[in-house]
Amino acid sequence: SLPFPRIVGDLIEQGVESYHVDYAARSFTFYSAAGAAVTTVLPLEGLPCISSEWDAAALQAAILDSQAHGQTFRQFCHRAMLAGVQGYFAFLLGQRVTYLGRNGDQHVEWFPGARPKEA
Repeated sequence: SLPFPRIVGDLIEQGVESYHVDYAARSFTFYSAAGAAVTTVLPLEGLPCISSEWDAAALQAAILDSQAHGQTFRQFCHRAMLAGVQGYFAFLLGQRVTYLGRNGDQHVEWFPGARPKEA
């Protein structure tokens, strides 16, 4: 229920460098800069099956709703899975998230204001 920027700040304070959400395994894995990894269950019941079709527009709409309207994590997960997201890696220090589809599709989303300038 906390806003994403607050969650990121709290995780960085705890030494988390990145994390992986795996919808297929229904798990989170948190990684530290020291090389530690902690995996826990994704505590959401009733999520849909991961769509076999990649829908980049639906994923981007779900991302925008989280950024601009504070959509809940549960709602985001539901929409991402329907858009074909199998999982994603959030790189906190790199300020980006890489979403992965069942067939190798990918989408990189920069944190708001973090996209580097084009050369």
